[in-house]
Amino acid sequence: MTFGEKLKEARKEAGLSQEQFAEKLSVSRSAVAKWESDKGMPDVNNLKAMAQLLDVSVDHLLAEDEKLSFNETKEAIDLDSFEVTGKCRDKRDAACFSRFGGAEAIYPLIRRKRMSKAEWLADLVAGPGIIQGADYLGDPSAYYLVETGGRQLLVNVSADFITSRELANRVDPKKFDFGNHTFRKATYQLI
Repeated sequence: MTFGEKLKEARKEAGLSQEQFAEKLSVSRSAVAKWESDKGMPDVNNLKAMAQLLDVSVDHLLAEDEKLSFNETKEAIDLDSFEVTGKCRDKRDAACFSRFGGAEAIYPLIRRKRMSKAEWLADLVAGPGIIQGADYLGDPSAYYLVETGGRQLLVNVSADFITSRELANRVDPKKFDFGNHTFRKATYQLI
């Protein structure tokens, strides 16, 4: 997805017309149309302002593709074989620590689905948290951001596998977007 496509999608999800969006940024509607059609790029200050206004990261808007490289590994595990020790709070923590114990940092992550406007409305009608709960039930595995050897890995620990993906672009462990989810750093750190 291009910058313009992401900008247009985020603007629509925020419920803003091009005119309303332009007014809030103090730019012309034609500037917004130019950005959304990929015929121009905003300056850094406008980029920061639009990311804040639309509640997305600058990184999300600028990344042409996901922050994923082709370096992915998937290893089978027996989750029950891991013991909870040290800073580990559960067996998934222990599995990640066992595999990446030599890393510079391991951040457990909290995953939250980024919902479209329609999903927000459905969630409001069905009951707050229903869609987030369904997303979690569909994938109850744990996620970690591992920093090792100057690289960042997004690690997923399920009952049967540890899957690690090298991120092509550096992310801030405090909060970053990946795919249809926003990840935030948990209140504790394994390393």
